[in-house]
Amino acid sequence: MQDKRDRRYAAWLSGPSFATAEIVADLGYGAVVLDIEHGSFDLADLERFIPFLRGLGLEVLAKVLGPERGPIQQALDFGATAVVVPHIESAAHAAAICAFGKFPPLGDRSFAGGRTARYGGFDDEWVARQDRETRVYPMIEDAGAIEQIDDILALPTVDGVFIGPSDLSIRRGRGAYTRSAEDFADLRIVADAARAAGKPWVLPAWSPQEKAFALENGADQLVLTMEHGAIMAGFKAALDQTRELGR
Repeated sequence: MQDKRDRRYAAWLSGPSFATAEIVADLGYGAVVLDIEHGSFDLADLERFIPFLRGLGLEVLAKVLGPERGPIQQALDFGATAVVVPHIESAAHAAAICAFGKFPPLGDRSFAGGRTARYGGFDDEWVARQDRETRVYPMIEDAGAIEQIDDILALPTVDGVFIGPSDLSIRRGRGAYTRSAEDFADLRIVADAARAAGKPWVLPAWSPQEKAFALENGADQLVLTMEHGAIMAGFKAALDQTRELGR
């Protein structure tokens, strides 16, 4: 089913389930987001699970534990396609943190002679390829980040942005995310800024309205469903169907 997969469509995974990964890949998803920040992953899981996902032909967007050097470098060393960095507060914060995803002189990533280097040494071509092919996406989920979105996207260590709509709504003073007109106005600010910068943006698009918005506004990737939400929907559909038949 390799040729059926579409990298534009991602699934959100909260734990290292190999069966779920195989189902997602077989259905035609081309990417996954690993919620390391809020999920049940540990380092041993990631060391095994990321190469398994890459072997299935999936892009791996690792939403790391926090805006720190260690989690960013570990995810890249294990073979993640991209790191999604939560809790970026400003352009200055993005400049400091996203540098950990790129090697000097562009950034400040530290070399590890592990999987990505085939357990050996490296040369300048390998460094250039890593900087070019592994992506760093700060999350836009803080009021300061969206207010400085143009400056964040202008950073050479930033390859694109990943929107966090729920936290963004809370931190913009609107309370819980309800997909209001104001929420979509913020999404448009990010989409327009990314288009102007010529860089990709990614949206968790659970609802039909979010999916339509992302498609119409040129999102590079859409995260279509969450693992736990998909499981709940499947169990609920079976239960509702049986209750209806039993009436």
